[in-house]
Formats: sequence, C-alpha cells, structure tokens
Amino acid sequence: MLYVENLCKRFDGTFDQPLFELVSLALAPGETVAIMGESGVGKSTLLNCLAGLEPVDGGRIRLHDQDLTRLGEDAFALLRRRAFGFVFQAFHLLPHLTLAQNVAVPLWLLDQDEALADRRARTMLQQVGLGARADDWPRHLSGGEMQRVAIARALVHEPAVVLCDEPTGNLDPERATGVLDLLFARIRSAGAIGILVTHSRVAAARADRILRLTRHGLVADPSADEAPRPVAAAQE
Repeated sequence: MLYVENLCKRFDGTFDQPLFELVSLALAPGETVAIMGESGVGKSTLLNCLAGLEPVDGGRIRLHDQDLTRLGEDAFALLRRRAFGFVFQAFHLLPHLTLAQNVAVPLWLLDQDEALADRRARTMLQQVGLGARADDWPRHLSGGEMQRVAIARALVHEPAVVLCDEPTGNLDPERATGVLDLLFARIRSAGAIGILVTHSRVAAARADRILRLTRHGLVADPSADEAPRPVAAAQE
C-alpha cells in the first residue's frame, strides 16, 4: 500500500507560499490513478516528492508501512532503485545500448547477475511485444516502440510503484492509446501501483481513478469518465 498524508511542498522552501498542501492519497497494489490539474500546480513536482527526488515541507509518504519521509538521502536512493519505476514523456533510452541492455539498466543498478539481468530484460521485451528486437538499437524504433521499451525498463525490476509523467506526450493519439493500455495492463498484472500525471483526459480515462491536484490538495475530478477501464494490452 502507498499512503500519502497531508503532503506539503512550498516554493523555494518558504513558509508562506505553498505550491500545494494537504495532499493525501491511498493506493492498493494493482491500482492506478491519473492526476490532472492546471499547468504550474506542481504535478511533476508531486511525482518527484513521492520518489524522494525533491524534499517535502510537511506530511508523510508511507510505502508498506515504511515512512519514506524519515529516510536519509542515501537510504531513499537505494529504496528508489528497488521500489520505483519511471516512465517519462521523453523516452530516455541510451543510444549506445541495445534494447535488452536498456531494459536491463535497473537490474544492473541493483547488482543483478549480468546473465540473469539479460534473461529478465528479454522476457520483459517479449511481454511488450518486442522480444524479437532485443538486440536492435533504439534508433531503429518508432516512438511507440521506444515507449514500449521504456515501459519494459520501468517494470523489469518488479517495482512497487510506477510513476508516469506525461508518458504519451510525444506520441500520436492512436499509438498513445495502445501504449497506455499496455502500461496499465502490465502495472495491474504485476500488482504494482501506478500514478500517471497527464494533461490528456483521454489518457487519464485509462486509469482506475482521476484526481485533480489543486493548491489545497487532491480532489475527485467531477467530469471523470466512469466507463470501464481497459485491462488488456493493445498491440501497436
């Protein structure tokens, strides 16, 4: 379980200008949530705070009953490598590494045996429909294919939490739909927790819940589509 309790982030650490405050959220394994909101309200900053990449100015973040806000910088960095996966708008694939090597990077950072890391990376690429291209280079891929590799990389080390910051912002609508369906299907099947930040209502509708970040916390989005969310991964 992930619990966020009354999280507060202030501009430049000041005491009188909160970027956001009173942010609370509870998520269970296999659950996904989309966070929307006005530009500048701090959606990406919230993801950074959850991952320990930016300090918070109040509140708590608990993962499986561990208070992350009490961890030191080094301890949080180790936890982040093990328990968090990231999918960004920019794919951040390393051009000098093959697809399998790109996917294996989180395992290398955890000192996984190289042969085992390679097998796990190839298995993940198979699961996202790119198993036959494991030894290709990123430059040979389309945008949708590169994001599939990024999804495989985010999930290969079986993280508890997957944070997604505008993951389809560089894709056309058709490819974006397929990528999101794949992403959320993999998060749910792995029993991970998925948090998506997006400006796209179409993208947000793929999540189990849609919340809106305001200066004074998270609120349910009143215009959220209540149609059933897709659970099967679409093929590109």
